[in-house]
Amino acid sequence: MSAIAAPSAGLRQSLTELTIATPGPGLHEITREVVGWVVAQGIGDGLLTVFCRHTSASLAIQENAAPAVRRDLQRWIERIAPESTAYEHDDEGPDDMPAHLRAVLTGVQLSIPVIGGAPALGTWQGIYLWEHRRRPHRRTIALHLLGV
Repeated sequence: MSAIAAPSAGLRQSLTELTIATPGPGLHEITREVVGWVVAQGIGDGLLTVFCRHTSASLAIQENAAPAVRRDLQRWIERIAPESTAYEHDDEGPDDMPAHLRAVLTGVQLSIPVIGGAPALGTWQGIYLWEHRRRPHRRTIALHLLGV
């Protein structure tokens, strides 16, 4: 294992936002968009922050080969935070509060090392925007890359 010591003058950063259209609930893979942007920045080694700018959607790094994993995760989150008329907050319908609970459980930020100019994802890992609402949305994902 090696450490990289870079003077602060050599440190670079890049920022952008992606807009992702989601057709409804589930894990929607955004790996290609994220990796493509990172590679285009020309930063060899650093840290990528991926941030979902919403309270009813979240992010996950998960299995990208077997679709059954995503279906099982969706069924699991629906059991953990089910739609119900028992919630006080239902301004936008019965899926409103469960969407907020699901986002709290799964998180809205990812930190991914960048090594050799690309996110250091494992062989079977993909980056997913997890939509928790029933109707289609346009979600904004902020990307921040810091490195050398």
